[in-house]
Amino acid sequence: MWKSGAGREATISISRWTERWIAVAIALAAVRAAGAAEPDLATRLKLLVEAYPESLSGVEDDRLVFRDGGPPLEIDDGKTKDHQAALSAGDVEDSLRQVYPLGACETEPAVDFDPGRIRSDPLMMRLYGRSAKAVEASLVPVEWFGATLRVTKRQGAAAALEKVRDDLAAKPELRRYLAPSAGTFNWRKVAGAPNLSVHSFGAAIDLNTKFADYWVWSGGKPGNVPGHANRYPMAIVEIFERYGFIWGGRWYHYDTMHFEYRPEIVAIARAAGASACR
Repeated sequence: MWKSGAGREATISISRWTERWIAVAIALAAVRAAGAAEPDLATRLKLLVEAYPESLSGVEDDRLVFRDGGPPLEIDDGKTKDHQAALSAGDVEDSLRQVYPLGACETEPAVDFDPGRIRSDPLMMRLYGRSAKAVEASLVPVEWFGATLRVTKRQGAAAALEKVRDDLAAKPELRRYLAPSAGTFNWRKVAGAPNLSVHSFGAAIDLNTKFADYWVWSGGKPGNVPGHANRYPMAIVEIFERYGFIWGGRWYHYDTMHFEYRPEIVAIARAAGASACR
């Protein structure tokens, strides 16, 4: 048992997920090869709750419990999914499967290794808003290298991006990669997919497209993506990760200009000791 942020005790049973988590062992092969520990599901859920204290209070009866008193959210929808199905309609458990590698080194991800790209739309809507109008109510201005961007203040996303900006501003040689930004808030689905982009929630930023590469632009197909040569300095990636953002350049289905605020993914990576530099 572990105590939730609200003080209640919650027992997290993973017995009914045993079969599905066999796939996790495969997905984390690179992490284990680097000597990293593998956090269990209970640990990952605990870190998820701690990453969003504004909204989450704990886990109870295999559901996430919310501080607003709304209905709990199932962690596992009970459906067996391949990678593409999880990308299209992932549940909370799906979103925590793959461990993201941190650090100033580039990695060459295995096929369908997309840590953080799988998301639960129902969870994201509970964290940030169920509609464009609801999300827009929480957007605040963030100054970004000559422009003003709109970013959600919920879950500390805007404050985190301001810290990223301040650290990046100390490295003027990086500015050409950062601006003009290709955007933040945009209520839309992922291109060619049924699920929402993190841009929909005002919790993602795209950098200067001049240096970008995207798996669709390269002629890739789901599960069959050609390699790419990253053109963004890894110093940028390291600073974003420091404040809870993950980089689309670490995904097999890559999007190198894209960063999104996912503090739970970064927290799990730190708990695993998952370094991209090993």
